[in-house]
Amino acid sequence: MSFSPHTQRDTNGSYTFSSRPRAVETRRRYRETPSELTQMNYGNIMYDRRVVRGNTYAKHVIPTTTQQDLAEILRQQEIRKRALARKRALDQLRPRTPEALQGRKHIDVQTELYLEELSSVTVAADVECQTDDFLDRPATPLFIPAKSGKDAETQIEEGELFDFDREVQPLLEVLVGKTIEQSLEEVMEEEELASLKAQQRDYQERRNNELAEVQRLQEQERRRTEEKVRRISQQKEALRKERETAEKIAARAYTQQYLADLFPSVFSSLRDHGFFYDPVEKDVETHFLPWLMDEVNNRLEQRSAARELLDNIIYDVVQRRLEAFEDVKTPPENI
Repeated sequence: MSFSPHTQRDTNGSYTFSSRPRAVETRRRYRETPSELTQMNYGNIMYDRRVVRGNTYAKHVIPTTTQQDLAEILRQQEIRKRALARKRALDQLRPRTPEALQGRKHIDVQTELYLEELSSVTVAADVECQTDDFLDRPATPLFIPAKSGKDAETQIEEGELFDFDREVQPLLEVLVGKTIEQSLEEVMEEEELASLKAQQRDYQERRNNELAEVQRLQEQERRRTEEKVRRISQQKEALRKERETAEKIAARAYTQQYLADLFPSVFSSLRDHGFFYDPVEKDVETHFLPWLMDEVNNRLEQRSAARELLDNIIYDVVQRRLEAFEDVKTPPENI
């Protein structure tokens, strides 16, 4: 195999470098700041990536020189997505505040020295601006000095320059150590999460027990309060009935005393006004006597009508006889 032209072989068989070794320049991970971009001087503006050629509304074709940068950007974005997903998973495993009771909710409380008005409405404003598309700055090409000196070639046999087993041992130790360390950290993290979950379960059980005890005490206090109110209402009702009974007894005694002399006078007055009567006498006065008077009046009217008729008949007879007597008494004129 051929060796680099920058190395030379001494007479004793060892290799030396014609130029001092130097570390590879580190490529910047992100694009340069505007101040750094302004410091760069381009020889030809046509090679400036910020200059858009052709139709600005057409789709830009990504140059082949920036494909590697885009692949690096995509890889970094994938790494960021994985980191965010890992962070979300850790957030879900992290112990949180227990859920609020039924009918309650957690609220944010201000603990600052000066209170501020909290508003759920976020003031936002939409601003639009048309800008040109900027691509990431391509990596600076590695500086290669001008060729100087004479080229020399040498043949390196197997095992002379690189021993894989000896060289890879530190790398394997580092990889294995890092893997074991990461595994131990993950195991410890899982144990810590399990311990936190156990503590959270214990806290939840104790909290539920305390809530049950509080509810039992509240229910007991409520029953006692209800019993107290019921006993007070019963006592008030008993006192009210007792007071009413005493008032009734006093009223009854006063009434009896007042009505002792009132009854005879009232009965005598009612009797005088006809409210107390004999049924037979009342029936005779109400039904028999009116009927008897009606019958007597009818009989008297009949007698009076008969007498009047008889008087009329007698009067007619007397008149006729008187006329006849007058006729007889007066002599005829022709005799």
